[in-house]
Amino acid sequence: VQLQASGGGLVRAGGSLKLSCVVSGSIIGLYHMGWYRQAPGKERELVDRVTSDDSTTDYTDSVKGRFTASRDNAKNTVYLQMNSLKPEDTAVYYCRATHIITRTNYWGKGTLVTVSS
Repeated sequence: VQLQASGGGLVRAGGSLKLSCVVSGSIIGLYHMGWYRQAPGKERELVDRVTSDDSTTDYTDSVKGRFTASRDNAKNTVYLQMNSLKPEDTAVYYCRATHIITRTNYWGKGTLVTVSS
């Protein structure tokens, strides 16, 4: 199973970005999908998650109301729509797939999001 995240970049505070993560080598419907981020000098944290039944949960209070995770199983892709970006959202963003039965985790390479003030 391979994951490829994309869509990061440089954006001004208040702007928006949409990240994508394409899953290959398996069927995305077999996985819960999560978005994580790691800022310089900080631990990786779970930002948002889309379960296999397409329900989402915001795990980081700081992104509630601003970030929305979604999935398109037909495209084997999960998304993270990020609005009202803040400089503190600057981080490398990763997607993770967790098999719904075996709980095996697969990580993609991250995509860097930089928010300027």
